[in-house]
Amino acid sequence: MLTDRDSLLRKLHELRSEHRDLDTVIARLAEQGASDQLHLQRLKKRKLMLKDEVAWLESRLIPDDIA
Repeated sequence: MLTDRDSLLRKLHELRSEHRDLDTVIARLAEQGASDQLHLQRLKKRKLMLKDEVAWLESRLIPDDIA
């Protein structure tokens, strides 16, 4: 698993970029009234999975400081 901070940051950047790209694609398909709702649903599910993965990585990068 990723333990090196630089690796985590790199992965986080990649996931955020993919999330942004999916957001653009989903918005474009929705505007066009995409006829393939299953494809649109899969893209939305992938976007949600990316969001969860980004949140997990961010939590790994933030130190646990309990005062």
